[in-house]
Amino acid sequence: MISTEVAKAIKGAVAEDRLVETASGLVAIPSFTGSEQACAEYLGGVLAEAGLEVTLQQIEKGRANAVGRLTGSGEGRSLMFNGHLDTSYSGDEPWLVGAGYQPHPVIRGGAILGLGIMNMKGSVACYVEAVRALRDAGVELAGDVIVAGVAGEIEKAEWGDFVGAEYRGYGVGTRHLVAQGVRADACILGEPTEERVVLGHFGTIWGRISTAGPFMHTAFVPGRLAENSIVRMNEVIDEVSAFVPVWEEKAAYQGMPGALNIAAVNGGFAWRASRSPNRTDLFIDMRVPPTMELAEAEGTFAELVDSISSRHPEAGITSEVYVSVPGAEIAETDPVIAAIDTGHTAAFGEAAERDYVRWGSDASTLSQHGIPSVNYGPISGALPGPEGESVPIRSLVDMATSYAVAAADYCGVRTP
Repeated sequence: MISTEVAKAIKGAVAEDRLVETASGLVAIPSFTGSEQACAEYLGGVLAEAGLEVTLQQIEKGRANAVGRLTGSGEGRSLMFNGHLDTSYSGDEPWLVGAGYQPHPVIRGGAILGLGIMNMKGSVACYVEAVRALRDAGVELAGDVIVAGVAGEIEKAEWGDFVGAEYRGYGVGTRHLVAQGVRADACILGEPTEERVVLGHFGTIWGRISTAGPFMHTAFVPGRLAENSIVRMNEVIDEVSAFVPVWEEKAAYQGMPGALNIAAVNGGFAWRASRSPNRTDLFIDMRVPPTMELAEAEGTFAELVDSISSRHPEAGITSEVYVSVPGAEIAETDPVIAAIDTGHTAAFGEAAERDYVRWGSDASTLSQHGIPSVNYGPISGALPGPEGESVPIRSLVDMATSYAVAAADYCGVRTP
């Protein structure tokens, strides 16, 4: 562990005004999934000003990762701070009108409001402030610190007519990151965890179940409505709903039941209501614990579909799995957890609480590549309310302090 004197020097070097400026600058740049280029370029400039060696990794037109490296002496472990730059919303959604849903930072009541501040530009700003604090405190590290601002983490996927960069999420940036050789001995992801250490999170499979029916004019529907693919889908939804408690029990993890969401239904032609739909699609999200192989989850989905098909052979049921992402888990005994406890104690006066969650993160991709990864980030208020995303400034300052001290502890401090 690093000395108390070093931890105090690092804590004293964290500058709130500078941190708020960085966070506000990130929020002010729209970066909806598929359009992260400008935000990556801004982050790259900030990291370069902080003294890091910076690379912009071009993923595709309009999309890039920003990677900064604070090079140590080569005698210690390397630590990555990874955060996504894409936002969950565009800011143009008419049903999301609060200040926290817009790419315009607002300081109010000791908090920063703005699109992406919670998920997760606030944490990216904390990474920047952490390396600045290490520099300003005169701390030279034995190992490297990498700050990666990545594109395309948000849970989105291409399907059917929904194609294009705005649908290419679910880890596309971090997959590119590691494929291009950016690796570390461990990674901290600052997803909003209420200042807790998330030791594990669920993965997911997204599945489609479809029913078929005759395509015909309304004039010929009398006596044949039961054949309508939408009407047939009602029975399928009932079957899936009955399966939910089965999955919740089967997919339980760390005292939490599994989760299955009926996510979307697509069928028919709103612009031509005089025709019945030849096909109706149901989309579901099955959360998969990190202790379950994805093949087992996919097999369970297939068994569900087969069971429904056997009871409703007339429905012409077809199906597919179109997203398959593993969960992630890290051992309590991993050295990066001990380093986080050192940082958290320096910032908050005690070790961090532990947690497990059903949402996912890029820890899935990093863990698959052999990089132990943990989610540990600021207060979010769980879910954004009517005002949208918001993070207390105090939480950002404390997390930046914790990140900096954790990096010094994990990477080691260079001795003369």
